[in-house]
Amino acid sequence: MDEREKLRKFRELDDAFSDALRELERPDSALDIPTGPPVRSLERLEQEERAERQDEQARQRAFEQRLKSLMTEYAQPSESVSRLLRTLESLGRIA
Repeated sequence: MDEREKLRKFRELDDAFSDALRELERPDSALDIPTGPPVRSLERLEQEERAERQDEQARQRAFEQRLKSLMTEYAQPSESVSRLLRTLESLGRIA
């Protein structure tokens, strides 16, 4: 792009910016200015984090109960299950 084209584009941008500023300064202006998503309060964010932690804890407890049930059902000691989980993890089968 040559210098003339750059200067022309800059002037267009400058004019558009000036027009937008003039519109904003008018008290009767009804511009539809996008403001983005609504902002959540800090209290709301903290509530959501607490709920997520509680959900995670509930899933963890359910997993532990199911694992203990399976260990009992198949008569597997915790050392054996622990070794199995480490092996699966080392093979990349679980995260």
